[in-house]
Amino acid sequence: MSHNSSEGRDHYDVIVIGAGSAGFSAAITAAEANASVALIGWGLIGGTCVNIGCVPSKVMIRAAEALHGARAAGRFSGLSGKARINDWSALMADKDNLVETLRNKKYIDLLSDYESVDYIEGRVVLTPGGVMIGERFVRADRTIIATGASPAIPDTQGLPETPYLDSTAALELGALPESLLVMGGGYIGCELAQMFARAGTRVTLVTRSQLLPEAEPEISAALTQYLADENITVRTGLDYISARKTEAGVALVISVGGSQETLEAQHLLLTTGRRPNTADLGLSEMGIQMHANGAIKVDEHMRTSVGGIYAAGDVTGQDQFVYMAAYGAKIAARNAMNGDSISYDNAAMPWVVFTDPQVAGVGLSEAQAIKAGHLVKTSIALLDQVPRALAAHDTRGLIKLVADADTDVLLGAQILAPEGSDSIQTMVMALKFGMTAKALGETLFPYLTTVEGLKLAAQGFGKDVSKLSCCAG
Repeated sequence: MSHNSSEGRDHYDVIVIGAGSAGFSAAITAAEANASVALIGWGLIGGTCVNIGCVPSKVMIRAAEALHGARAAGRFSGLSGKARINDWSALMADKDNLVETLRNKKYIDLLSDYESVDYIEGRVVLTPGGVMIGERFVRADRTIIATGASPAIPDTQGLPETPYLDSTAALELGALPESLLVMGGGYIGCELAQMFARAGTRVTLVTRSQLLPEAEPEISAALTQYLADENITVRTGLDYISARKTEAGVALVISVGGSQETLEAQHLLLTTGRRPNTADLGLSEMGIQMHANGAIKVDEHMRTSVGGIYAAGDVTGQDQFVYMAAYGAKIAARNAMNGDSISYDNAAMPWVVFTDPQVAGVGLSEAQAIKAGHLVKTSIALLDQVPRALAAHDTRGLIKLVADADTDVLLGAQILAPEGSDSIQTMVMALKFGMTAKALGETLFPYLTTVEGLKLAAQGFGKDVSKLSCCAG
């Protein structure tokens, strides 16, 4: 099997462009259907998640949680705790070691298991009937574009000349910054702001809207307060005016309510969204339609506007989660092989933000449900109603359920809780199988768990959960 661009065939059943999670998912799916596949990569094999995204960030977030957990021991009578970073470079090496292990196990080593997949490294331009890799023409009847996305840089005066970090560079810093200014209050900004603050950095988080604009407003407001409680300065509802380099680091001029002020820090971290990697692929020359932000337009079968060409993952701009990239790519590959019969379905798609407390959701928010034409009812259970949280002496958080008022069918859920990420899957199953709030409230849940809060929230549609006996349900 060939692993470079000098060998290999010049004709394949399927060409997959991009060797991240979506590309690997598409290539493996096609190979399992007995197709010959050219998997074309550029840069680090494995893509965003394993190399610069989910995996390294979660190691650092868990490390910061360990620091916080020791320091927060005083919430129990008779306890106190201290924790500190002894060796920042050792922590970074630990993270890099896991990244390398997973990159090898889950990506590089897998290639040898699939003899019909040729991995080719090089820059690609689409062309009728196939692709050009440098000077080499490779033909295929079907092509799947899975080139991912990269950090987007806002159009702020002076920013291109100002030294800044993106999330990748932030996770590779040689030393812990003394102070950090985080631009952007989406999930990456919130996660990294809290991680650095817990590690000992003075953090200011600024955003044009509120934190986690996709989240329920009650959850966004509560999380804002929890971050402020950890001495993170959170500034919302502002405009970015200009940025510049200073002797001590960087300065950002913001405008709040018509008046300008200057914020300064050692480093500026941009977490202002991601843009699809579609430049220089020759898409417009091929007539492939794109959205205004450069994302490739696809239908529910993952087809682009040009026959035989599919796209999946972050390059399509939708559902930018690693498991959705892999899922969409699998559909693209199956449709490419077997005639476009499978549709992409994200109705029960969970999402998680690894702040502490974690934020997790599935289905429709209250605003989305109203917009979709439902007559809506909601139930909110604060975590101080959940026995698990009382026992943990940590009642930060809430659970919000959304249901159809006419049918009682559950439409969505969002959880803000220390173990919210593991609790949301119960709601995924409930939505997948069309459960009503009444049925969820009558389901058996184990006692003294975070997930039991879902039962309490479901019962909260009909009664005041604070009046229930705690173990009787």
